[in-house]
Amino acid sequence: MFKDKVLLITGGTGSFGNAVMERFLDTDIKEIRIFSRDEKKQDDMRKKYNHPKLKFYIGNVSETQSVDTAMPGVDYVFHAAALKQVPSCEFFPIEAVKTNILGTENVLNSAIRHKVKKVICLSTDKAAYPVNAMGISKAMMEKVFVAKSRTIDPDQTLICGTRYGNVMASRGSVIPLFIEQINKKQPLTITDPVMTRYLMSLEEAVELVVHAFQHANSGDIMVQKSPASTVGELALALKELFEADNEIKVIGTRHGEKKYETLLTVEECACAEDMGNYYRIPADSRDLNYENYVNEGSKDITKAEDYNSDNTYRLTIDEIKEKLMELDYVREELKKYQYRQKISQYMEA
Repeated sequence: MFKDKVLLITGGTGSFGNAVMERFLDTDIKEIRIFSRDEKKQDDMRKKYNHPKLKFYIGNVSETQSVDTAMPGVDYVFHAAALKQVPSCEFFPIEAVKTNILGTENVLNSAIRHKVKKVICLSTDKAAYPVNAMGISKAMMEKVFVAKSRTIDPDQTLICGTRYGNVMASRGSVIPLFIEQINKKQPLTITDPVMTRYLMSLEEAVELVVHAFQHANSGDIMVQKSPASTVGELALALKELFEADNEIKVIGTRHGEKKYETLLTVEECACAEDMGNYYRIPADSRDLNYENYVNEGSKDITKAEDYNSDNTYRLTIDEIKEKLMELDYVREELKKYQYRQKISQYMEA
């Protein structure tokens, strides 16, 4: 499906961008363009892969001109550029607006001007029932691309999106923090032991985007069903994997955090299509003629429940360990830790 096509990945130097690039680099794709504002990460990628299909564009999605520079000749766009850190967005909400909302508008407008065939916008579970600036900005990003999808012929440019939960071991996530604390023999700092989070690998996130590329209609949001665990059991699973004796310290919920995350709201569950491993949330097709809906409601919404990390499948500690060991990062860190332990034991002897 990507044969002789040009793919642009905004935010291409991030965890997701790297995973998508690796997924398609050795296929018969014509070119992969990496668009980001991080010069060093681009240079690192350029040296690491040294591949003729990779092209790099320095730019910021909040600036129309730099987006337009990267867009000519592009067939498909994976829009992953975003401010993703909850604390950063809390302290600098206007920056979240510039990148996550206005940046998305810029990417979509540029894609439409250049007749890009498909644009997939990446969202997050924090966009459902948002309580922090990051989630609010991503919720607005979803509204932007769904609204934009109504204004353009999908045969010219099809616009859709994905929404997924926590990507395990991604930059700024809790798994690298716990492993760092294990290595330093520090207490594992847990906000709330019964707080639940979805557990999803980076490869699964990439496959969700591919699924959306293949099956989504204009304006759809595609969601992958994901298992979850409590934060406390995730910490215990890592302790057992590393055979570590670090204490666990409960520090309390941080500002802007939820007790559990939601992938589908009640309203979305009422209209979502179950596709087996995925849900498809169709775009709201209503218009501004509100009179049509004053005297008529939906019993489906009344009966529906949301889909969240508290009512999805809950992993056991052994299942969490199995999922952790699927990650290259965890396997590599475990080898390093075990090696250091052997050296330490040898020196003591």
